[in-house]
Amino acid sequence: MDLLHRLPAVFIGFSFHEFAHALAADAMGDDTARLSGRLTLDPLVHIDPLGIIMLAVFRFGWAKPVPINPLNFKNRKKGMILVSLAGPMMNFIIALAALFIYAILYSKFGFINEIVDNILINIYLINIGLGVFNLIPLPPLDGSKILAGFLPARFEYKFYSYERYSYLLLLLLIFTDAIDTILGPMFFYAEMGISYVVGLFF
Repeated sequence: MDLLHRLPAVFIGFSFHEFAHALAADAMGDDTARLSGRLTLDPLVHIDPLGIIMLAVFRFGWAKPVPINPLNFKNRKKGMILVSLAGPMMNFIIALAALFIYAILYSKFGFINEIVDNILINIYLINIGLGVFNLIPLPPLDGSKILAGFLPARFEYKFYSYERYSYLLLLLLIFTDAIDTILGPMFFYAEMGISYVVGLFF
């Protein structure tokens, strides 16, 4: 039953995350994602079956990456930073919306159906998790592209030259649970910020 309560959060989190990348890329002048049919909220377009199973069961998963051609951006570095930021920011917005809906239902009715309660809480927590996880500055995560966007060209090249080792480091962090040490403070502050915003209205 817990798995069923997590699945809506996973579908929403992945679909909106990838849609945000596609939308931002399109706005920055790159129509690759749109022409590939990825400028949509249809989860079937974005979901990688193995990735969604891994996230739902092991808390680590992935969707199909949105195809992007940075050469189409009017400003390559600015485009990559904004497009990369769009996915995690969308996850934080979804988490904010889920908590806001939860607060409205609780304040209005004083009790929430257990199933609805679990689904909303999972949408809230999983999307914060997706947001902070993707901000880690290791390839292939969004955080690496954000960091690279601020680096001078020669350092950017050097950074990406170690990309294959970054994959191994990321897997090592995940499977040794060391990732929790990194994500813990990020998750805490993201949750505090979202809770603070919602608290302004209640």
